[in-house]
Amino acid sequence: MRIINAAESMHLCFEGEKFDISRWKKYMDACAPGAKQKCLDDMQECLNAGYTWEKDYLPVLNGVMINQEKREEVIRSFCTVTQNLENRILSVFGKNVDADIVLYLGLCCGAGWVTQINQRVTILLGIEKIVELDWCSVDAMNGLILHELGHVYQAQHGVISIDASKNRERYLWQLFTEGVAMVFEQEMVGNRAYFHQDRDGWKEWCEQNEAKIASAFYRELDGMTREKQQFFGDWVRFEGMPDVGYYLGARLVRFLMNMASFEQIIACNINDIEKAYSAYLAHLM
Repeated sequence: MRIINAAESMHLCFEGEKFDISRWKKYMDACAPGAKQKCLDDMQECLNAGYTWEKDYLPVLNGVMINQEKREEVIRSFCTVTQNLENRILSVFGKNVDADIVLYLGLCCGAGWVTQINQRVTILLGIEKIVELDWCSVDAMNGLILHELGHVYQAQHGVISIDASKNRERYLWQLFTEGVAMVFEQEMVGNRAYFHQDRDGWKEWCEQNEAKIASAFYRELDGMTREKQQFFGDWVRFEGMPDVGYYLGARLVRFLMNMASFEQIIACNINDIEKAYSAYLAHLM
């Protein structure tokens, strides 16, 4: 695993407090070789879709240099979460994750982006988007880094991709893999009750309504689409609460961990998970 803090040299992309894309290209070639073209291609797709450089990009890019307090908080949180990370994963799970984690100044491509660069799994953390979204705390950084590492861990040591021919299989599998990533987070933090989403009574509400969430998810599985679902993404709500699918997924995996090890669970197939969800639901009723 490689940890790269390229945010500390992000000042090279600016002339004063004004972003300069020609300077940024040199910065990217030095700090994350191979990532530059991915960022440029992503930006071009957005520009083609109607976004503008002056209105949608420059304010965010210039804002990260202007907002020193948030920028420094992001860097501190990154250092806290990644400190001795490889050894911590080994001590908790007995296996490592082979990935690069890069905190860098991107082109508004996303706060967290898991991709392949030079045949290596890479987690790109765009400081400009993290500052814009105010995801600067250690909890937010846990969500950006540890959660994605949970997905990578399942991909490298278990099964993460399936051929899902039906919506119910696709979204049940999404619930399961998000649950695996949440439990990976919890184990790394050392608190099985930890959720980085827990704000304004979120976890307490989920605990009180676990059976209702689980029943609704099962009932709606067949008709689920990305646009027609209430469980995944901060843009949707289940009875006013966001991200309840992540809570439900973690609870499903914890239920399975009463009968099998984490390593056995991440090797499950979709048939195993369908049976497990039925048992979990019966347990709640």
